[in-house]
Amino acid sequence: MMPGGFWRWEYDGSNDRRASTLHQWEHGTVTTAQRFRSRAWKAVRVSAKVIAIGAIAFVAGAAVAAGPDSAIANAQLRGQLGRLESTLQAREGELALARLEMKRLQAIVRYSDKYDIPADLAAAIYDAARAEGIDPALAFSLVRVESEFRSRAVSSMGAVGLTQVMPSTAQILQPGIERAQLFDRDTNLRLGFRYLNEMLRQYKGDLRLALLAYNRGPGRVDEILRGGGDPSNGYASKVLGRQSE
Repeated sequence: MMPGGFWRWEYDGSNDRRASTLHQWEHGTVTTAQRFRSRAWKAVRVSAKVIAIGAIAFVAGAAVAAGPDSAIANAQLRGQLGRLESTLQAREGELALARLEMKRLQAIVRYSDKYDIPADLAAAIYDAARAEGIDPALAFSLVRVESEFRSRAVSSMGAVGLTQVMPSTAQILQPGIERAQLFDRDTNLRLGFRYLNEMLRQYKGDLRLALLAYNRGPGRVDEILRGGGDPSNGYASKVLGRQSE
């Protein structure tokens, strides 16, 4: 395993993982995943602090409003409340984004651990799958079955890369693309998942048939179905079985 190539959480005996993360960061040993996660936690903590300060200010303003200069105090309080509401609205948006990013990073770390692959590859697969409308769990299982996560993999039939895209299929999905471009990680993932999505649409959401068409080609699958046969060859079961490992 290459140093720093994977996202791993190290337990240093402390009951506070976040404190451990900050300690490692100070000493230059924190991982990329920890750095992202610490940033997300920082955003949440800052927003919580702003909300707390605003609430305290509101209570203090209410106390002033009960004094002799209540008209002035009430006007000040309304202004203060308006500013607090604006701040809260802005912070709510930031918190929502922080939660989404936290969820994304947690998923990437989980898949990186599950398949024992580098963090950047896990992130690329996850993001490409989401962008192309494919369930990430299915996407990771597909890549594992197709190439064992090897970007330079080439099959005996000429399929290329992580998702084992055929150059002829790639030409349909992206006219003018050259075979050499299919070895690019992001290009290969994007086209492979896009093709799977096309198969899902063609077979009206039937995941088993879509996977068989991905593996055998839709022409062959349709030919077998028209003849009353079963196009199953074990491929769909292999991919779907890997999801639950």
